[in-house]
Amino acid sequence: MSGVLITALEGIPEITRHDDLAEIIGEALVKSVDGIEDGDILVVTSKIVSKAEGRQVPATDREAAITAETVRLVASRPYPGGLTRIVENRQGLVLAAAGVDNSNTPEGTVLLLPVDPDASARKLCADLRLQFGVRIAVILSDTLGRPWREGQTDAAIGAAGLRVLEDYRGTHDPHGNLLLASAAAVADEIAGAADLVKGKSTGCPVALVRGLSHLVINDLDAPIGAASSLIRPADKDMFRLGSDEAYSNGYKDGQSAVSALAPAGLNVPE
Repeated sequence: MSGVLITALEGIPEITRHDDLAEIIGEALVKSVDGIEDGDILVVTSKIVSKAEGRQVPATDREAAITAETVRLVASRPYPGGLTRIVENRQGLVLAAAGVDNSNTPEGTVLLLPVDPDASARKLCADLRLQFGVRIAVILSDTLGRPWREGQTDAAIGAAGLRVLEDYRGTHDPHGNLLLASAAAVADEIAGAADLVKGKSTGCPVALVRGLSHLVINDLDAPIGAASSLIRPADKDMFRLGSDEAYSNGYKDGQSAVSALAPAGLNVPE
């Protein structure tokens, strides 16, 4: 039978610091109807990785945690009672509040993202491959907003054992047209599809994806298997700043240019 099968993996308990995720997920796989097969992909909500890695802080420290995780402010907008910050975080991801989240975590705490999501995915994937003796892939997913579009969707913030980008550039479509820009972010597509069965409030943080074995690769250290390779380089980012921030920077640059020209006795318009 052709097609893709996506099922929620049941039996994952509440995760706490220092829990062995490979052991816990492995036990759930053994008990599941679908089991685990060569070429399967596991999509794991990054929150349980953060919990296992002890990335919880008191909710009272949320704003300080956002600041500490922020590398660059992209955009900010005030709202009644606070300020929404869209930032680039330590992992290079651009998202709201640096990924600091208070959902699906005990009351009074917030979760930070894993320190290195790709490394976390590699370790989990390696442990599960060793445990079951099959070639699988792991995606760590998190919920992200999207420019120009309402709503959020899950995307891959960490990956291992998977070709995260399906590059069609240089090939031809069925009509013979040369494809020059088509490259599918398959890791993000899989993460979004898996969230349809995991859900946000059902307590199912892991999904099994079957039917995409052609994307699974042997080398867990291959650059093409890292979710970080999906992050667009700064020199190719046409929308690096929010509109207010871009205007503010442009205004400052203009004022600096005026100040530099004025001492030379040039006629600078007001």
